[in-house]
Amino acid sequence: MTIDAQVLPTPTGPLSLLTHDDVLVAAGYTADPAEMHTRLPESLRALPLRQVADLGKPTQAVRDYLDGDLFALDAVALEQPGTPTRLRLLTALRAVPAGTTITYADLAEQAGLPRTAARAAGSACAQNLIAPFVPCHRILPATGNRRFGGYYYGTAVKEWLLRHEGAI
Repeated sequence: MTIDAQVLPTPTGPLSLLTHDDVLVAAGYTADPAEMHTRLPESLRALPLRQVADLGKPTQAVRDYLDGDLFALDAVALEQPGTPTRLRLLTALRAVPAGTTITYADLAEQAGLPRTAARAAGSACAQNLIAPFVPCHRILPATGNRRFGGYYYGTAVKEWLLRHEGAI
């Protein structure tokens, strides 16, 4: 058993994809899949990391997304760890359609939590292991002078993704 990894070029830099048993378990904007591997749960970190030439469906989904099929990432099977509340937030996050943005409070509400759980929504986004498949880039702050808010891979990547999707 291994964690299979592939690095794809994108307009915003390299995107590392990691799968286990054909399920996407991590994705992030880095040229080094080991960076993503270290963020996995202990049970998956214990598995050796193996670079492969093509991961199949996740790879094709990224290519299709970059070619304009903004919903291609939605069809990829994925799995990430979390508490029941975090998993509710990540499920609600994945349901935010391409081309739209919502606030952290909106995300909390869509997950069935009170709007006051915006901080929990922000935490779920910050710990999301599978960007952009779980699209935390579509969440914006409600107020303040930070137009795009934070993003684990930098606001330039977040802005590019939102422009690519036609959200800004």
